[in-house]
Amino acid sequence: MIGVKMNHLISERISRLRNRMLEQNLDAFLVLFQESRYYLSGFTGEDTQFDESAGALIIGHDALILATDSRYEIQAKNEATGYEIVCYKKGLAGELPSILQQLKPKRLGFESRRISLDLYNKINKEIVTVNPSPELVPVSDMADGLRLIKDETEIHAIKESIRLAESAFEKTLQWLTPGVSERSAAWELEKNMRSAGAQSVSFPVIAAFGKNSALPHAIPGEAILKINEPILFDWGARLSGYCSDTTRTFVFDKPDARFENIFTIVRDAQQKAIDAIRPGMRTKQIDDIARSHIDSKGFKNFFGHGLGHGVGLAIHESPSISPFVERDMEIKENMVFTVEPGIYLPDWGGVRLENMVRVTEDGVEVLNRLETKMQW
Repeated sequence: MIGVKMNHLISERISRLRNRMLEQNLDAFLVLFQESRYYLSGFTGEDTQFDESAGALIIGHDALILATDSRYEIQAKNEATGYEIVCYKKGLAGELPSILQQLKPKRLGFESRRISLDLYNKINKEIVTVNPSPELVPVSDMADGLRLIKDETEIHAIKESIRLAESAFEKTLQWLTPGVSERSAAWELEKNMRSAGAQSVSFPVIAAFGKNSALPHAIPGEAILKINEPILFDWGARLSGYCSDTTRTFVFDKPDARFENIFTIVRDAQQKAIDAIRPGMRTKQIDDIARSHIDSKGFKNFFGHGLGHGVGLAIHESPSISPFVERDMEIKENMVFTVEPGIYLPDWGGVRLENMVRVTEDGVEVLNRLETKMQW
């Protein structure tokens, strides 16, 4: 997303943010999430860790400011056209007073889920020097809430990311053979994604063999791939800023009756949920469809995580398709999220199947093309 089209998209997104600011009586808004910063400006600077930031947007009703440090100054000027670039030397908190003197906001909103207590205290300490001092207003879903509904440019980027990741996985399968380790298999898949043009992986590749497949977020180690044992891969690519996320579970040679039974239950749970999704449903309803099916087959308490999560610029974003969150969200057209039921048995292994879907006017579009059932 570059050039004139990108500028038009960003202008439209900023307008929607400003409308939200008016609704909450905010004079300015501080954008700290890396993904929202890119979404609203085109600036691709990456935060290397939670307590280190590539910069922040300060958006007023008549002002657009990107505050960053010298590492990103040239990049910010090239990418965030339309923004005034402020290069700070003493950190964001130290630069805010002069910016706020310019904007004079009475109420300054900020992304409460991204700010650390340490940074909050520093900002509070600095802005008392501003006359008049603005009120700091925590907001949980101002900018990232805009990203819930994907536009056609975003959906295209997500589909391209999925295509790349699936192609890299198919190439990896041609290499895969009994005797290789989880670690080497994960690295082979990552190499194939990067060689195909991925900016990066969406998250560290999961390759889990045998009993390790019962660990939903297994870390690849030295376990060896054996025939007739569960083999689980969970992987995704980042392309044009957008993520993909897919899981497949299979065995080498002919699967035994236990694997076939568990695989069929998980696949049917996934399909039942996908078939039921419509705009207007609630997120917990969707989870319950898959979870109830798994429970009814005798595997209650062996599916411990939520059914899915939103995917876009971030690998985990709203909506959360889960019974474990406070907010039960309404499903709307052009939301994109995963559907990934699983059954995990510590003494045997696990099966998880994950596809990404886009909500349509009257159902969903499954974005993956890769077969769910794979055998050798």
